[in-house]
Order: sequence, then structure tokens, then C-alpha cells
Amino acid sequence: MNDFAFVVSTAMRRSYTSRGKVGVKISRRKSFRLSLSAGLIEWSEKTQVNKSSSRGNQTFGRWLRRLLIILTASYLAAALGCAAFQRRMLYYPTNASADAFDGAKKPEGLERWKNSAGENIGWKRLAAVQPTRGEVLITHGNGGCAIDRADFAEPLRGSAAMDIFILEYPGFGDRAGVPSQTTFFAAAESAFQSLPKTAPVYLVGESFGTGVAAFLAGKHSNKVAGVLLFAPYNSLVDVAQHHVRILPARWLMHDHFESEKYFQQYHGPLAILVGGRDAVVPQEFGRRLFDGYTGPKRLWEIPQAGHNTIHAHSKELWSEVIAFWRTSEPPMRQPN
Repeated sequence: MNDFAFVVSTAMRRSYTSRGKVGVKISRRKSFRLSLSAGLIEWSEKTQVNKSSSRGNQTFGRWLRRLLIILTASYLAAALGCAAFQRRMLYYPTNASADAFDGAKKPEGLERWKNSAGENIGWKRLAAVQPTRGEVLITHGNGGCAIDRADFAEPLRGSAAMDIFILEYPGFGDRAGVPSQTTFFAAAESAFQSLPKTAPVYLVGESFGTGVAAFLAGKHSNKVAGVLLFAPYNSLVDVAQHHVRILPARWLMHDHFESEKYFQQYHGPLAILVGGRDAVVPQEFGRRLFDGYTGPKRLWEIPQAGHNTIHAHSKELWSEVIAFWRTSEPPMRQPN
């Protein structure tokens, strides 16, 4: 090949090579631009999705915070409401004037019980045969008034010749005052001191009033010959917590009526009656009190009895209760 042909051939190869490289470069640039555009579109789409998801998360977070605030405020309002109005929810007295009670028809032999100052503190029914074989002080529940419990006297009257005294609480019946644990205990103490104490003293507590009877038994353990409790509890706080599970009853309640604590100081006969259908003070609380007591004790369970019918179902048990009371000699009575 001559020099001219070599030069031409070399130039053509360079031109071809140069065009090939340029074409490759152009192709690569186009591919890069397309890839870059696709990436930008995909990134933009992902960004939009992430922004939408972020806005959704923020909305859910705000909704959740508002819900928690509402629930917390509602819980605190319920707790404060229960704390402020708890005594209205605990005590349901029946009130009337003294003239209304005096003029009302009463069971035979039922009369006013007055203290040394001449104040009406309840009702009494003395045994037809004297001297009496015992003095029974009854502390009733948180509803009605003392005269409503006059029916307690009838089965007792038929079982033994005993004098019966029914305490009226402050704020109940025609008695002045405000219901509370403090005023109940003060009235009970005053009533106990007003008993003649010429015979063995027995305590009968009903429902809410079992805490009052427990207080007297613990304070006057050497003067109380026996105790009978209808539908009792170990602690009123535990009963309240059972009914209102989501609120801290022990922190909110003013009146605790810790019966199991008071009975630690009493060692005489303790009779307990519980109802199998009691939805107000379920029998488990009476059983707790029974299980924790270390003195002589006996438990009667009436499966078909509810809270307000346990007394009606137990009339035939009075003789058994009195016999149980007398299994132990009455403690020596101390001077007042």
C-alpha cells in the first residue's frame, strides 16, 4: 500500500472510531438522562407517599392525644365526683318530724329510747318478763331509720326474754346531725353508755351497721357477751372497690368502717349470717371477716337470701344464735 492509501485508510479508521465513540457517548448520555428522569419521578412519587403517610401519622397522633386527654379528664372528674358526693351515695336516711314518729302506728311495746339528757336516741322494747336475760343493742343499715327495724324485736322476743334497744343515727329519722363514720361512732358510744347494763349486753348489726357493731365490740370487748352480724363486711372500702373497680376507693373514701381491725380487740362469740344472693354486700366479704376472726365463731349461709331478705329468711335461726352466744360465759362487766 502506497503512502497516500495508508494516510486515507488511517484517516477513515480514525473518523469511524471517533464517530463510534461519540455515538457511544451520546447513547450513554441519553440513557443517563432517562435514568435520572425516572429516578426523579420515582423519588417524587415516594416523597408524595411519605408526606401523605406522615400527615396520616400526625393526624392519628393528634386524635390519640385528644382521646387520652378526654379519658383522663373523665376519669379525674368521676374520681372527684365520687369523693365529693360519696356520703350522698352511702347514706339514705328516712326523715320525719318527731310528731310524725310519735303519732305513727308502732309495734306493741315499742317506745322512745332517751339518754340521760332526755334526747331521743332511738327506740326500745323491754321484755315482758323481768328481770331481763339480756340487753340487745341493734345498729341498723344505711337506709331508712331505726323504727323500720322494729321487726328484729319479734323473733328475739319469741326466743328469749331480752330488752331490745335500736340506735338511731345522726341525720336519720328525727335525729339531728350529719351521717358519717365519726358521728355514727359517737352516737353508738353514747348509746352504749346509756344501756342499763343490768344483764349481759349483746350487739346485733345489720349491713352497714355491722361496722358500727364491730367498733363497739372492739372498744368494749370486756362488756359485750356476744355479737350477731347480718350481711357484714371485713372493710367497707373493699366492698366499695368491688362495685367501682376502676377508682381507687381507699384513697377517695372518708368512711372506711374497718370491721376486721375492730374485731382484733374482741374475743367473745361472733355469729355471722350471709346471703348467697346478696349483690350489695356479697357473701365473700362476710366470709373474709369470719375467716380472719380468731375467737369463738359460727357462720350461717342462707343460699336463697338476698341483701334485703336475709333477715326474713333467718327468723328460725335466732334460737340457734342465742344458744351459741351462751356457749361462753359473759365477760365480767366493769363499772362505767
